[in-house]
Amino acid sequence: MGTTASQLGKDLLSEYQELTFLTKQEILLAHKRYSELLSKEDRNLTSVPMEKVLSLPELKSNPFRKRICHVFSTSDMKDGSLTFEDFLDLLSAFSDSATLEIKSHYAFRIFDFDDDGTLDGGDLEKLVNCLTGKTEDTRLTPEEMRQLISNILEESDIDKDGTVNLSEFQHVISRSPDFVSSFKIVL
Repeated sequence: MGTTASQLGKDLLSEYQELTFLTKQEILLAHKRYSELLSKEDRNLTSVPMEKVLSLPELKSNPFRKRICHVFSTSDMKDGSLTFEDFLDLLSAFSDSATLEIKSHYAFRIFDFDDDGTLDGGDLEKLVNCLTGKTEDTRLTPEEMRQLISNILEESDIDKDGTVNLSEFQHVISRSPDFVSSFKIVL
């Protein structure tokens, strides 16, 4: 563990602590886990490919794993690869210490599949399909899907424009007491 701390440097470690909701120990563990994702020949890369990030047990069974990588990736290639800072941002947003505002902001971005700043019928359908799975016995019929999306919009779309914006989403989330505790990833 001493080597990991010295690889990061005391100043950088302090800076990461100030900029995230993570403790020193969590940052060091994150660095160790991130470094393990890089194979020997990848050590000179500045980011880890999405496929390797998705191999983490903590993400493997998450139905939104690819969206999570895309939302937190700062890669110009838009390929979902993560730098160490991206990885820390991801872990910080999903940490127990992150605020409701931060968690709901990132949840909204993850659910906004077309990245247009609103959750429309298409986003909601993809969200539901991620949650229910895509097998014949779990997939909703077109009528069930239409009804569910209609119900979601009825509950959430305060300004009745046919979409859910961030503010409306945060309003709904604020009434969900278990959201903060369930929106987490722990290494």
